[in-house]
Amino acid sequence: MTAQLPFAPEMIADLHTYQAICDEALTLTTRENQALATAGEYQPFEFYQVRRGLLPRLETALVQLRKWREIWLRVSPAERAGCSEVKVLFQSVQGLLMKLLLLDRENQQALLRRGLVPPRHVAAAAVQQPNFVANVYKRHIAS
Repeated sequence: MTAQLPFAPEMIADLHTYQAICDEALTLTTRENQALATAGEYQPFEFYQVRRGLLPRLETALVQLRKWREIWLRVSPAERAGCSEVKVLFQSVQGLLMKLLLLDRENQQALLRRGLVPPRHVAAAAVQQPNFVANVYKRHIAS
């Protein structure tokens, strides 16, 4: 069904942009995961540079996404039903983020095993809450 809300085309465009950035981050994290899984020498600077360029774009897109989510949640369920593409895009982005978080956690563990990250630098939530990712996922799926 086509979007009937006046702001929907702009929101959909921003969601597609955010999805593309998440895809880029997932590709980077996957490449890093593969590099960490090989017996060869891991080159962290290569990933650091790409991540450093990606993070500002991700942060800007995330701020915009938060604004859109607030607007979206104020729209009545009947109006939301007329714009199913937005719901699909939100779900797609959430799925990408879950994959990204899980893979990043695997990468952190691989870095720890290689002795490349001191344990004190591991995020406290990841250390103290083993089901943290699953709980985040459950909270966002319910929305």
